[in-house]
Amino acid sequence: MKKSCILLGIMFAALSTMATDKPNVVLILADDMGFGDVRALNPKSRIPTPALDKLSREGATFLDAHTPSSVCTPTRYGLLTGRYCWRSRLKRGVLNGYGAPLMTPDRLIIPRFLKQHGYHTAMVGKWHLGLGFQKNDAGKFDFSKPVTDGPHTRGFDFSFIIPASLDFPPYGYIRNGTFTQFPSISQAALGFPAYLRTGERSPDLNPGDCLDDLLRESVAYVKARADGKQPFFLYFPLTAPHKPVWPHERFVAKTTLGPYGDFVHQVDYTVGELIRALDESGLRENTLVIYTSDNGSYMYRENDDKQPDHLTDNSLQKYHSANHTANGPWRGTKADIWEAGHHVPFFVRWPARVKAGMKIKQPVCLTDIFMTLADVLKAKRPPGTATDSYSFLPLLQGDARQYTRPPVIHHSSGGMFAIRQGDWKLVLGNGSGGRENPKGKPFEKPYHLSNLHTDPGETKNLIEGESSMARELEAAFREIYENERR
Repeated sequence: MKKSCILLGIMFAALSTMATDKPNVVLILADDMGFGDVRALNPKSRIPTPALDKLSREGATFLDAHTPSSVCTPTRYGLLTGRYCWRSRLKRGVLNGYGAPLMTPDRLIIPRFLKQHGYHTAMVGKWHLGLGFQKNDAGKFDFSKPVTDGPHTRGFDFSFIIPASLDFPPYGYIRNGTFTQFPSISQAALGFPAYLRTGERSPDLNPGDCLDDLLRESVAYVKARADGKQPFFLYFPLTAPHKPVWPHERFVAKTTLGPYGDFVHQVDYTVGELIRALDESGLRENTLVIYTSDNGSYMYRENDDKQPDHLTDNSLQKYHSANHTANGPWRGTKADIWEAGHHVPFFVRWPARVKAGMKIKQPVCLTDIFMTLADVLKAKRPPGTATDSYSFLPLLQGDARQYTRPPVIHHSSGGMFAIRQGDWKLVLGNGSGGRENPKGKPFEKPYHLSNLHTDPGETKNLIEGESSMARELEAAFREIYENERR
């Protein structure tokens, strides 16, 4: 009897190990959600975020997580490739909806890598890495023809996407490379908060319904893969709370913080519904869920209470600090090299392997997701792949002693660089490199040196008193910038 129990125990342990060797992976990427938009990270926030708060409680909360860029396209490139985007042809800014594909044809990205390890892969949401739109004889884009490049050619078995941000035409859904409906409507420009540019729109894309449409597709995919016969990877890059700020009518006035607050609340609902679908499908224990954002919020902090803000005039992209701090304690906004541009929410839930309620203080970057997944699969780094990616799996396993990472490089929309090592951050330029004034220029002095432990708001420039530290950080930056690990 004793031997039988031992054998059963060994068999159960073996099955348990097999179950977690190849977990399902759901990677949710919000668009422009700030660190301070989530109550789990900012208890003073008046925006209800029950789903994200629960995700934080049930998994690991990274308190020092960073995007590789402070704007959309380069962050998405860095996340999927494990490589800083400034190593590509895109040195500043973002692509528009008609942009040519950014990734070279031979670039190995997460979905194709996971397919090599037996995964079924899907993407639902915002692509923003360029599509191969075909042209007619007159040289104009022909939307009746399939796109020749996109997620369906990059390793995703299924894709349902919009081309770029929801304020960039062409406005339409593309399923597995083909528009679901021809973009036959001429969309007029609209001002903030329901901000849209002039361009073509498909009849079946209504900006107010977009989050619901994407949620429906992602939930359907999860339920279709719930038989457990093959592990799956679902990449779910949301379109919100990026502009247009267009909450569905169910969420209008559900918060006290205007359209932006309502929209963040809807994002939280969307995340919660997808996770509920996972749990109800019996996929909770062995699904690794990652939630983060592609950069910080675009909402400015208004410190003069005599000036109007988003509550008194919802056409304004700012809040009084007493009403809401979308980027928490960090300086600046989206696009900036300051912390608000790239210091973002980051939660990981994996009940089979990650202890609930963990708080992780070590700096990580979204480029690190690639090699973390490889580490989960006990796979080696393919040559020339994910060259700026470092596994944070030891942190999820509670073994910080096994975690090592070179300094993190930050990059702004205007091409400004910064390097982060320990408590120290050096901005290699003389401004924000983004939206906050002065914007400055890359590599023009004076540089800005901060100790984020003693001055998380980056209010004091310590460059003169800590010149040796500045030189050390600049040398470390040059080593990474000029040499790509192979």
